[in-house]
Amino acid sequence: MNIQLSIEKNSHRLCFLSMEIPIFPLNGAVLFPGTNMPLNIFEKRYLEMVDYALANKRYIGMIQSDSKNKLFKIGCLGKIVSFSETNDGRYLISLSGSSCFKINKELDKKHKFRMISANILTYKPDIKNKLSEDMRSKLINNYQNYINIKNINLDLSEIDKIDIDQLIKFIAMVSPFKDIEKQTLLETKNITDFYNKLLSIIELEIYETGEQKSIN
Repeated sequence: MNIQLSIEKNSHRLCFLSMEIPIFPLNGAVLFPGTNMPLNIFEKRYLEMVDYALANKRYIGMIQSDSKNKLFKIGCLGKIVSFSETNDGRYLISLSGSSCFKINKELDKKHKFRMISANILTYKPDIKNKLSEDMRSKLINNYQNYINIKNINLDLSEIDKIDIDQLIKFIAMVSPFKDIEKQTLLETKNITDFYNKLLSIIELEIYETGEQKSIN
């Protein structure tokens, strides 16, 4: 795995590392830094991708594409933290999200899977913006309404044990939001902005679903 220093500064982040990583384009399955994602790998090219990753620091880049099948510029770097092989040749892996990355370029094909050169994005600590308990309560109440109106079978009894910074990422990951909405959240640097965008998505979904049900 090629690793090079590449400094790029602005008011929000430091881009300090350039890496060559295999990517797993999978719309709707958005990994966020600090979260974990289980994956069931069965397609041959992605089995080879996992083999490559296991031999090269265990990193895989999760990324989405737009309506024209063009990769978004921002994805999330995941590290394989658990691995098992089934009797029928599938790989069951778990990825731990470490950092977002920004694509520099897609590399010439030497493998059946796709490789990119990317800058790994490290964000400055957001010490001024903290999410309050009132914000947490508002989010949980709205999310409860959301899963009720969407008929989603999800037990929220354990979420009080989850730190709110992780809770907003958990909700963003497991909810059936539009691909572009999840991408917008992934690209949001400020935690307060993330919270506000997430809450707006939930409230809009509640409103639109309620409107459709009233029409029908």
